[in-house]
Amino acid sequence: MNLAHLFEAGMLVCFGFSWPINVVKAYKAGTAKSTSLAFIFLIITGYILGISAKVINHQFNYVLAVYILNLVIVFSNVLVYFRNRSLDRKREASEENGVIEMKETPKVVYAHEEQIMFAEDKKSSSKAYNVTLMGGTYAKDIPVKKLAEEFDFDFDLFNKSSFALSLRNAKEYFEKYVAKLGSDGMILQLGREDKDIFTANPAEFDTMYLDLLNSIKANNKNCRLALVSISNATNNPTITQMNNHIKAIAQSEQATFVNLENAKLWNPKATQSSLDFAAGMGLKYKKPIFDVAEILYSYAAQNITENHIEMNVAV
Repeated sequence: MNLAHLFEAGMLVCFGFSWPINVVKAYKAGTAKSTSLAFIFLIITGYILGISAKVINHQFNYVLAVYILNLVIVFSNVLVYFRNRSLDRKREASEENGVIEMKETPKVVYAHEEQIMFAEDKKSSSKAYNVTLMGGTYAKDIPVKKLAEEFDFDFDLFNKSSFALSLRNAKEYFEKYVAKLGSDGMILQLGREDKDIFTANPAEFDTMYLDLLNSIKANNKNCRLALVSISNATNNPTITQMNNHIKAIAQSEQATFVNLENAKLWNPKATQSSLDFAAGMGLKYKKPIFDVAEILYSYAAQNITENHIEMNVAV
């Protein structure tokens, strides 16, 4: 066996191993925004030159087969790129026509729909302030009306969470369904549906989260923000990284970070400050928005069973 050929084949296998993973990630991401077509064509050109050299030297062996296999896999990235570019164009066209595309959620499912306050309802409210919870599937089952009554809040508390809400459409969702409330406080738990984006491009995950926060601030510059971590019962290292990013975003935006790892230990009723904080819910102080999140998610930890579907991420 020719060791030179064996080592060359090993080199090609090492270089080509990441491309099938990249194809899967790009397909799941459903967007071409983070993909460089020029870079892919550069790699394809390199493989074509390598194959040409083998053909010219009449080296028709297993190394040539590896070259061709790598070329086919890399070329599949081109097909996925144009498929994703087509999806991007459709989303852009929908936005231009005023249609918000909710990925994998053709019908918006509201949390506790009878509790949701729209602009016309707000006019009849006797309370000066309101706080809104906006999250995904887990958050939508938190009974905010029941908890607001139990803790005798002197502000309105609303749950505007939606089934499988993603950062992909959270900004549009906020502007269409939540902004009209003019909330003085927002509690956000987002990111669980965006694992594919994070694994493919963490910077894009951060950008989408920041775009949402900027939209909230543009709607009410004095709105207090609390960012809740993603539940990580299985100690998945990728989810840990996502939560670290969410924590960093909270710090950069002067928002409160709420770590769900402590949720089962919380007992708001046993803390006098948590019972008394409602009187100061004019949001002049830093503590209240965390207290609200603590009450909501301590209830969720003790009463709501989250559907722990293991995230399909490359670790």
